Amino acid sequence: MYINLIQIAESFGVSEHVILEWVRKNDMPHVHDRDRILFERDEVMDWAASHGLGIQGGFLSEPAPSLANSRELITLLRRGGIWRDVNTADLGQLFERIVRSLPGLSPAVSNLIVQRLLAPGGITAAPVGDGFALPHPSMRVALGEACALVALIQLNAPWGAVQPPDGKPITRLLFFISPTPRLHVNMLGLLARGIASGMLSEALDRGANDETLLQILAECADRQTPRNAGETR
Repeated sequence: MYINLIQIAESFGVSEHVILEWVRKNDMPHVHDRDRILFERDEVMDWAASHGLGIQGGFLSEPAPSLANSRELITLLRRGGIWRDVNTADLGQLFERIVRSLPGLSPAVSNLIVQRLLAPGGITAAPVGDGFALPHPSMRVALGEACALVALIQLNAPWGAVQPPDGKPITRLLFFISPTPRLHVNMLGLLARGIASGMLSEALDRGANDETLLQILAECADRQTPRNAGETR
């Protein structure tokens, strides 16, 4: 399925100029059809996942599978947990602890995932502003619905692994593992929407309890909050 420039820009919530910049500078997959640029849907989805970009809607969005909708975020966050006052130096150990707590994984599979996560470049983090980033495994994993998770991590010092897009130091992470590579992009977009309203940040600032945070993240993700037309990550 091929999508034109206007449709692809709408799907990412950015301007057509930004899409053309991604084509020129970031090797966004495309084809030329006479005087038009077209984009093959599956290729763009794979490219977006590898660059930490979430789909905002439009022609790239899919009907939300069971673990890519807002209400299921509560299930995913209960599985991954809410972690407070974490040292940045301990993040690797925390990621390992979270992965090893997943139900249904054999020791061999757990060891493989942990080994790849802790290897150089094993974590990709998408900064989304307001002090948040979305770290996730760089490798493609397909562990199934029972092993998908989201973990909310509050750091006690700024995380310097990625640069914030708005200058606000990154101190809050939503670490996630999607059930399949295809759902990876859906989850990026869903979590980004959960942050966009600012309600989650406000709740964290006032020290809300775990149940309140669970409900707020799901409620915010329900909102179809578009990004500014010229915004990139």
